[in-house]
Amino acid sequence: MTVARLVTTVAAPLNPASADSPQVLHWPGRRLLVQRGDTELAVRDLGGEGPEFHFPAPWPRGYGSVAVAPAGDVAVFAGVHALRAVDSAGAVRWELRHGCWSAAECTEAHASFSEYADDYHHGHADSGSAAFSSDGKLLWAHVRNHAGSDVEEEWLILDPADGTVLTRVETMTVGSGSYHFPHPNPAYMGLTVVEGEENSPVLWGHWDGTKLNVQRFVEEVFLAVSPSGEHFLTTDTGQWSLYLHRAKDGMELRSLDAEEAVPPHPSEDDRVRWDYEAAFPYDDTAVVGTEYHAAVPRHWLVDPHTMAVRGRIAYPFPVAGSPRSAGQAAWYTVSKDQTALHLWQLADED
Repeated sequence: MTVARLVTTVAAPLNPASADSPQVLHWPGRRLLVQRGDTELAVRDLGGEGPEFHFPAPWPRGYGSVAVAPAGDVAVFAGVHALRAVDSAGAVRWELRHGCWSAAECTEAHASFSEYADDYHHGHADSGSAAFSSDGKLLWAHVRNHAGSDVEEEWLILDPADGTVLTRVETMTVGSGSYHFPHPNPAYMGLTVVEGEENSPVLWGHWDGTKLNVQRFVEEVFLAVSPSGEHFLTTDTGQWSLYLHRAKDGMELRSLDAEEAVPPHPSEDDRVRWDYEAAFPYDDTAVVGTEYHAAVPRHWLVDPHTMAVRGRIAYPFPVAGSPRSAGQAAWYTVSKDQTALHLWQLADED
């Protein structure tokens, strides 16, 4: 086994009873701890620099997702009806309204959350997502448009300073949720659109300053980007295999079958599956999990150059869930009670 070294443990800033689990957003040279609650968003620099920001939330956490700028000073809430950029004082920088994510064929351009706060369909709506580019100069967003009964989904690139839409393309998806994956090069972005067990695609976008070019990988889920940005990892919706892609053109280079690479778990009757979350902390090493739901999940070191498992990771204490990306030379896990976040690296790293 390969030993993981604990870099730091950070207490979750919000009460898990009314907040999502803490997570790490990362860009080259920058890591932020982010936790979304029903009434606020907490943002803390993991490098110990700057204050902890608390953003008043325009709507509860069940009504969408949120993106945070690399500087940690602006949050963009991706809601049921709008993208809204706010600062830590709660002042609205800008708002872009879009088609409703509710399944109730809502065609109203609601001006405030209070107008649909008690509506069942809005409370159980699907959702899009947003993410800042690595340099913070672009905002990518997955939204629904105002097509009325002909619902269409779009991928937008916006100027985060004022919300100006720079470009938009149809995604040809019918998503219930989505997740963005920034690339070290701000011109690239990954997007997983959750459509169902058999139809969740990965979109790989490249913005050349004029045109947004999008590649689509059907029935794959995005996992992580390598620190250099040269490669990214996906898995299929059945979680059978890992796939290594070349970032510059999206080409699949190699794959790794879970059942061939990993021994069965002694307490599991089902087949071995790769998790839907993973980390790519080193260009020559990915950290990928199996049995995320088990009492003792297993995490593995994978060599992307050969797509072979180098061994299982040993932790100094039991961890919960999947390994998650924390940028170069690190990954993180969240405690089972969601009150703490643990940052890890390989034991032989400084």
